[in-house]
Amino acid sequence: MNAPLAPGLRRALTITPLAPSLERTRLRAYLAFLLLDVALILAAFSLAGWLYLNFKPVKYGLLQAQLLMPLYLTLALYQRAYSIQSLQDWRFAAKSALGALALAGGLLIFVTFYTKSTADFSRVVFTGGFFASGLLIAASRAVVIRKFARSWGPAVNNLLHIDAGGPQVAIGHAIRLDAAEHGLAPDVDDPEALDRVGRYLVNMDRVIVSCEEEARGAWAYILRASGVRGELVTDQLKHLSPIGLSVQDGWSALIVSTGPLGLRQRVLKRGFDVALSLAGLVALAPLMLLVALLIKLEDGGPVFFVQRRLGRGNRFFGMYKFRSMRVHDTDADGKRSASRDDDRVTRIGRFIRRTSIDELPQLANVLRGEMSMVGPRPHAIGSYAGDKLFWQVNDDYWHRHSLKPGVTGLAQIRGYRGATAQEEDLENRLRADLEYIRTWSPWRDALIVLKTLGVMVHRQAF
Repeated sequence: MNAPLAPGLRRALTITPLAPSLERTRLRAYLAFLLLDVALILAAFSLAGWLYLNFKPVKYGLLQAQLLMPLYLTLALYQRAYSIQSLQDWRFAAKSALGALALAGGLLIFVTFYTKSTADFSRVVFTGGFFASGLLIAASRAVVIRKFARSWGPAVNNLLHIDAGGPQVAIGHAIRLDAAEHGLAPDVDDPEALDRVGRYLVNMDRVIVSCEEEARGAWAYILRASGVRGELVTDQLKHLSPIGLSVQDGWSALIVSTGPLGLRQRVLKRGFDVALSLAGLVALAPLMLLVALLIKLEDGGPVFFVQRRLGRGNRFFGMYKFRSMRVHDTDADGKRSASRDDDRVTRIGRFIRRTSIDELPQLANVLRGEMSMVGPRPHAIGSYAGDKLFWQVNDDYWHRHSLKPGVTGLAQIRGYRGATAQEEDLENRLRADLEYIRTWSPWRDALIVLKTLGVMVHRQAF
């Protein structure tokens, strides 16, 4: 809900700002969290050393804590553990701090290993102190930020919404002003008008103006001159769904898309893919050789079936599968979905389909970088949901290709697999795929792989 300005406040504004400044309060909160983190890390490592090493915390526990702290504090600043969002959301604050702690711990182990300093370290003290630090830091965020919320309210920054006759928007936790009622006008030829606007902006962290199109240039000019973070509401670009603005030398452009994963996230995902696909190919080699032999013995045809599928960036690639259909019945475009009593499937093909063994050659696609272990499953281009091609069912269909396709995925572990007799069958998969892209994490990838082991034999696998 927008907060209306109290009656009679207009006259008082010549003296009193709309709200007290929260900037110094936030800085004190950041410093308090930083000092609290230092104290908790020292306490955790001291306790671990005290309990394990015959009451000698200084030599072991404190030494390791002092080496860890500079790395942690640097990474915590980078991870936005001390930011406005961290003051508003304890889950974000805890996640940022724990992420920084994990990176700092890994980096410290790496450095001490290569400098051959690990002999001076107690592994038990480090492990105990590290995990105790994490628990204490996470608990402190949950307790302290909830206490902040009770004393500060739901917002930790001052937000002013000036309604100057533009698109109507509801902005939570904002002080709302009617520009006409309070005599606010972006008149650059009237110093009195500029002074009046400036007094309303005192102590504001963010100012949002909703005005008519012809007044946007003037309001933009005034907001820039006022030295505040200013934003202008517009409904003309809604159909483009822009996420930012790129201003270059002599021209500007709307940013309408970015990759769903940053460089560090892509490196983590690729490392997971390579490690798991290599391990899978080695461990499953005897089974894959046996299946290849059985396919060859049944009808003498090729072992593998390579089908053109759409991958990342809507680019085609050849996806490998063990051939499960008769050679003359293979369907390169996937125009006919496999069914429970499909007469095209061979005897060995029926078994490897029901157990998902036919998908194992895709580990090679993962190793080649064409697929990922986890991601939206790649579809054949001729596939139908009901009487429509997949991309004709939902306008968001192509967005699922912003990540590499996966050997398994969120849709698969939720049971959305098999024939797509109705449009709803595809809609369920698409919702799961887009949810996965929005909420990716390495831990979720690992969990999906583990859960896949429980659905490899599935009633819809045929």
